[in-house]
Amino acid sequence: MSQDAVPAPAALKTGQEFSIPSSPAPEHQPEGFWTMMLGSMGVVYGDIGTSPLYALKAALDHMKSAGGIVESEVVGIVSLLIWALFFTVTLKYVFFLMRADNKGEGGTLSLMALAQNALGRRSKVIFLLGVAGAALFSGDAIITPAISVLSAVEGLNTASTAFQPYILPIAVVILVSLFVVQSGGTARVATFFGPIMVVFFALLGILGLLHIADAPRILYAFNPFIGLRFLFGHGAQGFVTLGLVFLAVTGAEALYADMGHFGRKPIQVAWLFFVLPALICNYLGQGALVLKDPEAMKDPFYLMAPAWSLIPFVILATMATVIASQAVITGAFSLSRQAIQLGLLPRFEIQHKSATTEGQIFVPRVNRTLLIGVLMLVFLFRSSDNLANAYGIAVTGTMVVTTSLAFFVVWKLWRWPLYVAIPFIGFFLSIDLAFLAANLVKVFEGGWVPLSLGALSMIVMWTWVRGTDLLAKKTHRDSIPTADLIRMLDKSKPTRVPGTAVFLTGDPNVAPSALMHNLKHNKVLHERVVIMNVLTEPTPRVTEANRFETEKLSHDFTRVTLHYGYMESPRVPAAMALMRKCGVKFDIMTTSFFLGKRTLKCSPASGMPQWQDKLFVSLSKQSTNATDFFSIPSDRVVELGAQVTI
Repeated sequence: MSQDAVPAPAALKTGQEFSIPSSPAPEHQPEGFWTMMLGSMGVVYGDIGTSPLYALKAALDHMKSAGGIVESEVVGIVSLLIWALFFTVTLKYVFFLMRADNKGEGGTLSLMALAQNALGRRSKVIFLLGVAGAALFSGDAIITPAISVLSAVEGLNTASTAFQPYILPIAVVILVSLFVVQSGGTARVATFFGPIMVVFFALLGILGLLHIADAPRILYAFNPFIGLRFLFGHGAQGFVTLGLVFLAVTGAEALYADMGHFGRKPIQVAWLFFVLPALICNYLGQGALVLKDPEAMKDPFYLMAPAWSLIPFVILATMATVIASQAVITGAFSLSRQAIQLGLLPRFEIQHKSATTEGQIFVPRVNRTLLIGVLMLVFLFRSSDNLANAYGIAVTGTMVVTTSLAFFVVWKLWRWPLYVAIPFIGFFLSIDLAFLAANLVKVFEGGWVPLSLGALSMIVMWTWVRGTDLLAKKTHRDSIPTADLIRMLDKSKPTRVPGTAVFLTGDPNVAPSALMHNLKHNKVLHERVVIMNVLTEPTPRVTEANRFETEKLSHDFTRVTLHYGYMESPRVPAAMALMRKCGVKFDIMTTSFFLGKRTLKCSPASGMPQWQDKLFVSLSKQSTNATDFFSIPSDRVVELGAQVTI
């Protein structure tokens, strides 16, 4: 069923003649700085922090399979790893993109909204870039838990080959448990994330420093020309290896996406003074160990640990990978809510798990989809080495999208001249495109997985946006303008009953279908009629002072528009309580909410192909009802149904 009263908000639709100043970016007070920094260690850096488990190993394995590996190649690969961290993460994300915040929020869809605002109009190019970025993130959200947990559990095989038959079952149990606990909320578990990751990063750095002495010549990796010499001196093999080197920077998007949760400064300080040094030391230590003992190439990460500590180290690494997976799952929930609010997805059920923290949400349908996808990947690829071929494309594609959107921000919003904006963005884009091209080489070895997932997500979002737009136009065309209806009612004088009736609608300029059905079948009208519309603004949050606006249409008809940011969940009762506090008079106990419920049927003349019609109808059936989505008390709701052909 799809409630025609309140279709998903049109993407980036704003109220006319109404400027929304959103809530300012969160200010992190000095006394909370260290707490925020500690929290960022657990959530923001979980993914990139577990990259040492497989990044260097995957690159070395590829070169070894191509005909052996020599010392200069080890140093060259480590050099590429280090400079990827410097350029892609430090320069691009920490110093540049984190300045492109949308009222304190980051991420692909936030940047899309910011770019749309910068242009001052709806742009198909920017919209498609944002949708592509969100779609590719869905592929990343499925692959990250699979490769992270598998790579950690495989450490047991390094301790003893007796564990080999149990690697896959243990990974499956961990992953299923991870997704099962999501329904209970993650606030309590999250308090342990930061300290665990601090210990993990500290061990990464310490183990790396201890092993640098095994072969101090590994420090030549700080020379970028060593890495470039390897890249251009090995032809196609060097290019493919570059795609595996990119595994070291997967998770960099989290720096930007989680900025609204922790603030720019805590994330930057945590990276520059703790995470980055730990990662660099660890990669140098792994490289030095391989230079000293080429046999260590089979698993340089775990072989850095003393034999007696291997099992505890595997357990700690597994905890770190669970944390990394938790971060990307939480990110998928947040992205889904943004997509729903921006009209890119149906109104999936969103459960709030905290009375005080808005971001603590759980989306059951997304959780189930992720779990099914992750388990399919685990059984399909069966090892982290095989999954490494599938991992990079989704992340590199997202980075290309992010950099492209940033161009519109620096050009139009920051007003950089084109002769500065083009070479500046072009520098980062060339690096991203090089990584993307290197990963595209692996399409047939597993890279098809994220591309397929991303394409499927794009088709779903495109179908929902297109179908919603066509349905809105049809509804508008077949409806009576609200002003005309009021004039007709003044003449016909229908029977009036006490109380207030609130009709939720997606188009306040035409009479809601629920109102028309009520008049047609019940032949009555309440004393006071409120036509309510909920708009999603292109900003993360809207202040309470700008939550609503009212317009008197006649002595008994009022139009109310509620404004929400795309990071907020629309709660109608809370908004009406705010309205009462601000002097708008109504009695909630005598107020009824009327919602239209539509059953959609396909039509050959809909304007979409038949398969897309069927997909749109199927998606509309997945929508949660408006009563739950808008948190309206069910005992105050009247639903009136109708069949609509699209």
